[in-house]
Amino acid sequence: MLLLWLTMFGLSIASALLPFLPMEAIIVGGAAAEPGVPAAISLGIAAGAGATIGKIVWYELARRGSSSEWAQKKLSSPKIQAGYERWTSRMEGRPVYAGAVMFVAASVGIPPLLLMAAVAGVLKMPMWVFVPTVFVGRSIRFGLLFLGVNAFLPAFLHF
Repeated sequence: MLLLWLTMFGLSIASALLPFLPMEAIIVGGAAAEPGVPAAISLGIAAGAGATIGKIVWYELARRGSSSEWAQKKLSSPKIQAGYERWTSRMEGRPVYAGAVMFVAASVGIPPLLLMAAVAGVLKMPMWVFVPTVFVGRSIRFGLLFLGVNAFLPAFLHF
């Protein structure tokens, strides 16, 4: 179980960094390898932790890159500037609102978490809001996916 847990953790970091690597497909394999509710919860937490680390990388890249010449040029566009100001006014000084938006992105995927991690970095969302909301949201999402695969896998195996 430890090897599977570490593998799930590592693959979820890779999936969070590389959008073309779908974590949902990896979860199907993990759930088939280790069925059961305790394994689903444990593997969901492993996947949530790895995904959080990957999204912290995107957050930091956006935060540090927002002061670059390229980013400043992009932010000077009136349309981009208006969107930036709108999100800044919504998020600044409102950690509960910012956390709720991030939690929905992490747990449901709308808006996409990769995009929201970058937005959070540009807006310099406090890490004390970003990290726990992404971790809890992703752990719930992945844990439920593991449980769902566990519930339906036996029916598929009997075909």
